[in-house]
Amino acid sequence: MYDTWMRYLTPGQAHHRLGLVCLGVGLQHGCLPTVGPRTLDHHVAVVISAGGGWFRTADGRRTTVNAPALLWLTPGVTHHYGPDPRTGWDESFVDFAGPATATYTELGYIEPDRPVVPLSDAAGARAVVARIAGAARRGNPLLEVETGAAVHELLVVLRRSRADTDAEGDPVLNALARDACRPMSVAEHAARHGMTPAALRTVVRRAAGRSPKDYLLSIRLGRAKELLAATELPVAAGARRVGYDDPAYFSRLFARRVGMPPVRFRAQQARAVPGGVAGTGTGGAAGGDVPHPEHPPPPRSAPSKLPHHDHE
Repeated sequence: MYDTWMRYLTPGQAHHRLGLVCLGVGLQHGCLPTVGPRTLDHHVAVVISAGGGWFRTADGRRTTVNAPALLWLTPGVTHHYGPDPRTGWDESFVDFAGPATATYTELGYIEPDRPVVPLSDAAGARAVVARIAGAARRGNPLLEVETGAAVHELLVVLRRSRADTDAEGDPVLNALARDACRPMSVAEHAARHGMTPAALRTVVRRAAGRSPKDYLLSIRLGRAKELLAATELPVAAGARRVGYDDPAYFSRLFARRVGMPPVRFRAQQARAVPGGVAGTGTGGAAGGDVPHPEHPPPPRSAPSKLPHHDHE
């Protein structure tokens, strides 16, 4: 016996240009029928949240599936799978397509070469799928955009839920982020972790979908933008803050990656009030102190409402 619910959608061409579209969503559990062998022309993420079964690839290799797990069904690749007929499994699935799938694959969020991915927890993914199912109700005027946006979120949640991903983030990435603004080469960063540069590239590429150099650069430029927008630090001083002793090189690099030189970015983004905390003597003009991006200031408490008194 099994229970199944599913809905299929047909987004228009304009929705495809948003990057991702949801083509279908389903929630089912029990001793479901075997799927395939079959080949699809779009992607499907199948989340197994309870039970177990098997998955067979086109070359005949059979893999045992134990919940929580993710099955990747990718376009043009034959797949064949099913739950254990004695116990069944709990399954949710989302069919999706769009030009952004190529980028998500390049970044490692979609893994065609790893069709069965163990998860540490399926609750987050199930919650997103449930929201997609809710948004897929007939008559929802935001149907295609709402479900498409949720597919982006699902890919992020699935990436974070992999069993080989630390809940606190990859320790190597955390260390690189912490030391990103120090004037160190990639080789020096690798040496600090007891790795060769090639080994560091492998780790960062798998965790962040980019090279160590690009990962470090993105953090440095992000911090440089914050200093330019929220302080009155000279460009050269800001460059030194983010690890560049040569302000001319920093300006060329900034312009190449951001699309405009630092002075133009500041002119567009600068705030009327310098960064820092008013009344502390640490404003942008005095030294360029701004709250660190990892430690934003707490929100202010809402002012209490005074009771209204009618006057005679």
